[in-house]
Amino acid sequence: MTKRALIMVEGHRGIGPLFVKAARRLGLHPITLSANPACYDYLAAARSEAIRVDTDNLDSLIRECSRVRATYDIAGITGFSGLDESVYVTVGKLCRHFDLPGPNPASVERCYDKFTQRQLLAAAGVPVPAYRLAANATEVEGFAAEIGLPVLLKPVEGSGSVGVRLCCTIDEVAEHTTHLMSGKHIWRSSPRILVEEFAQGPYYCVDIMGNEIIGIAAGGFGPPPYFVFREFAYPAALTDDEHELIADTALSSLRALGLAWGPTCIEFRWTKVGPVVIEVNPRLGGAPSPQLIQLAYGVDLITENIKLVIGDEWNLRRKLSHTAAARFLVPDRDGIVDWSDNDNFAAAVPGVAEVKWYIEPKTPIIRKGDYRDWIGYVIAASPTLAQTEAILQAAVSLIDCSITPFPAMGG
Repeated sequence: MTKRALIMVEGHRGIGPLFVKAARRLGLHPITLSANPACYDYLAAARSEAIRVDTDNLDSLIRECSRVRATYDIAGITGFSGLDESVYVTVGKLCRHFDLPGPNPASVERCYDKFTQRQLLAAAGVPVPAYRLAANATEVEGFAAEIGLPVLLKPVEGSGSVGVRLCCTIDEVAEHTTHLMSGKHIWRSSPRILVEEFAQGPYYCVDIMGNEIIGIAAGGFGPPPYFVFREFAYPAALTDDEHELIADTALSSLRALGLAWGPTCIEFRWTKVGPVVIEVNPRLGGAPSPQLIQLAYGVDLITENIKLVIGDEWNLRRKLSHTAAARFLVPDRDGIVDWSDNDNFAAAVPGVAEVKWYIEPKTPIIRKGDYRDWIGYVIAASPTLAQTEAILQAAVSLIDCSITPFPAMGG
């Protein structure tokens, strides 16, 4: 009998290893197609098959999948994004070509372009921040004045808050526009900047599979002007009315964007006018969201997502009712980050589920103001939010991490 393969386009440092393990548990042979497989160290560590191919080229991917099909039965195709969410569009096109379950590439592409996404949501009556699309510095400054400071500036395409900054003065607007336009930010096409009203209020994220809401999380950020998560917790502490209003708005967002298949995570701010959609992402949330969902609700989102991808029956029935939370480890300055193995003490605190490091000791760090600033995280779970937060605090206090500033330049 021909072995069944799960094709994964590109990888993901957080949830990629979980997909490899889950695929094997389901009796599948995971194969990663990547422009640079060496970027994902878990592939070598897990001895998982990887094939180098230009993942920006659909024809090349089709040829490589066809070669794989000579040896394996391709059960399903999925993918991940780091900075480039167009991977999901490509995955949708591959699934269509090979007649496999997958997302509608046109719907995914509408989400990938944040301006188009905003237009469709607003046209459907879904609350979004005021926004304008700018192609040059003059337009950015004009639209910032029109919307009213403070404003957010963000690239129209991208993820992980890369290139996103809160600007409170016109000088900050000019400074960040120069940063985005001067070649320091990598654009896949001609630069387009979204100038957006700053929706102020608590942050929430809704995880959905198909049309089924899995859970609503609460998140907290580090200091402005950037949006780097410091903590994340399931479930969010909401009243029944707040939960219902966020859930209804999330489902309205799906309808507006034509999303009815697979995983989606929708980000909100609860403002003085209620929930406002910040972004709709037609994909699973990154690590540690799937781990937190499993700890809080007993739902293995990675496994259920693979079942969906390969056309098997999937089940999101909750088996637990706990609170699970993450505390991200983020450096407060640039320099050489060192940490010692006594994080084993943190992992041994009752209730801690995982202590994860993204870096090796003695790693030089230059902060970017986005998800790349995370050097690790601690996750924990218990019956209550207060208890989970106490567990996290106890664990983080046991981690010995120091940052040595870079030597001063000059003589």
